[in-house]
Amino acid sequence: MPPEQHQKVVFVTGAGSGIGRAAATAFARRGYAVALADVDEEAGAKVEAELSAIGSATFVPCDVTDDAGVGEAVARTVATYGRLDAAFNSAGIDGEHGNLTADSTMENWNRVLAVDLTGTFSCLRHQIPAILEGGGGAIVNCASVAGLRAAATVSAYTAAKHGVVGLTRVAAREYAGQGLRINAICPGTVDTPMFRESMSPEIIENLLAAAPIGRLAEASEIADIAVWLCDEAPGFLTGQAISVDGGMGA
Repeated sequence: MPPEQHQKVVFVTGAGSGIGRAAATAFARRGYAVALADVDEEAGAKVEAELSAIGSATFVPCDVTDDAGVGEAVARTVATYGRLDAAFNSAGIDGEHGNLTADSTMENWNRVLAVDLTGTFSCLRHQIPAILEGGGGAIVNCASVAGLRAAATVSAYTAAKHGVVGLTRVAAREYAGQGLRINAICPGTVDTPMFRESMSPEIIENLLAAAPIGRLAEASEIADIAVWLCDEAPGFLTGQAISVDGGMGA
């Protein structure tokens, strides 16, 4: 379905699966034209076909560790739709699980920081000018509860997500006066394909037992908050890291 005139446009990274896919779907249902950015071209094309039945969606191949590629993806979005109003930076990886800090590898450290932190910085670097060109809007970065407190045995992931929270806060302060709100969502344990692939049944059982709410989060619940932050949240709400952890941090 072609975009409607004056339709809002959102750029979603990690849109091929998990939280990113759920967010892309939620934005499409809200009436946004959605640029689906993902490194997995097969998954991205599949989501594009699904969302094209709801509204306007375009897959843009994007590896967030490639700054030039991110710039091209954002530029292609603006060329396609004529504007950019919002972004949800969801692309990320967990990396290695189970190793104490001194036992973790440099390879894992470099890879997780490149995707989760530097990738988010690269996205902001290109999204901010595009959104400001249209008069302002909103950006939401997907951090983690590991960005607010320590998550043992995933030191690289914890450091990267703390970095995402800090990056969100400084960018929010810098651009608040220009009509651009920037916030972060900090999910707890979310039931996604990546989570199921990386966690053993025993660990999942332990997480469920420790959860005050008694279950894992659905990706759609995180997606709904991302859409709210971009579409309905008060203009005074910026620079925040919003924990969505089912009461674990309480």
